[in-house]
Amino acid sequence: MAETTTTTVQAPRDESTEVSQPPSRRRGIIIVVVVVLVLVGLGFWWHSTYYEDTDDAQINGHLIQISSRIAGQVIHVDVDENQVVKKGDPIAELDPRDYQVAVENAQAALDSAKAAAAAANVNVPITTINTGSTLSSAGADVSAATASISQAQSQVAAAHAQVVQAEANALKAQQDLDRYKPLVEKDVISKQQYDAAVATADAAKAAVENAHATEKAAQDNVRVANDKASAAQAQYKNAQSGPQQVAAQSARAKQAAAQVAVAQAQLDQANLNLGYTKIVAPAAGIITRKSVEINQNVSTGQNLLTLVSLEDLWVTANFKETQLKHMSPKQAVDIDVDATGKSYHGHITQIGGATGSVLSLFPPENATGNYVKVVQRLPVRIDFDDLNKEDPDHALRPGLSVEPKVRVK
Repeated sequence: MAETTTTTVQAPRDESTEVSQPPSRRRGIIIVVVVVLVLVGLGFWWHSTYYEDTDDAQINGHLIQISSRIAGQVIHVDVDENQVVKKGDPIAELDPRDYQVAVENAQAALDSAKAAAAAANVNVPITTINTGSTLSSAGADVSAATASISQAQSQVAAAHAQVVQAEANALKAQQDLDRYKPLVEKDVISKQQYDAAVATADAAKAAVENAHATEKAAQDNVRVANDKASAAQAQYKNAQSGPQQVAAQSARAKQAAAQVAVAQAQLDQANLNLGYTKIVAPAAGIITRKSVEINQNVSTGQNLLTLVSLEDLWVTANFKETQLKHMSPKQAVDIDVDATGKSYHGHITQIGGATGSVLSLFPPENATGNYVKVVQRLPVRIDFDDLNKEDPDHALRPGLSVEPKVRVK
């Protein structure tokens, strides 16, 4: 059986139908690609040389713990969880009645202290005048008593002279009577003359007794005058303590004024406590972690809720230590925020004092001999330039992730 061979005849190639690509076009494409690669390389070099960025960054803010400054019962709560509040908006109110009574008591104590101070101040000039006049009067009494002593002593001298004179007269009258007695017995003189001599002697004796009595009275007057002088001296010494009495009254007036200051301070404290019954927002923000409810009894310092401030925000970016060579405060920063899709402007405020590992609860121990060098990160604070203008609706929140890019050259 003969083998059949099939032969395929190929049609001749029609080169006229192919369109050959011009060499100039291929060169243009190659040039474009090279230019693009060069531009990409230049851009990467430019970015790596003049900028430093990181994705390990987030927005930070103040978490304000709102607590009660006084103890009391909550009678009204004005906020809810996640509510936006402005600075000064009411948050809660405590029962003010106890503190209103305290204010009234403090006001009454202040009025009483003011009245006491007024009386004490009035007594100062009165005491000054009284002590001055008392001193003058006591001085005059001392002078009068001294004069009375001199006068009484003079009277004593005069009375003593009268005693001497009366005794002399009595002695002469008795001698005359003794001479007349034998004469009357012999009828040399008349009985009438003798009786006259007896009467004269008796009168002289009576005059002596009277003179002695007068002298004794004068001596008693001297003692009385001395006693009055002693009393006047005592009063004068007491009057000399007038300046001390004025100083004591002035001290009492100052003490009363100090009591007024104390009462005023107590009234101010009572008014402060009354004002503390109304708890208001210290800053604009969002209410979180609210635990206060109506009729709840709260104590001083008890935490009621947390206020997330939306006004004072900043960025904490953890840069590698290899990125900090040319980084310094006041350098401009572009901040890209994932949540808003916007870019914000800021500047470096400060570079942290230690790495995150050093500030951790258990810092690494590198003295074991198994040390492996790890690139550390340092926190850098970045403040926004004008957050009120770039974020008027307060869309930024603490904790949001951001990507800061720092212009280092």
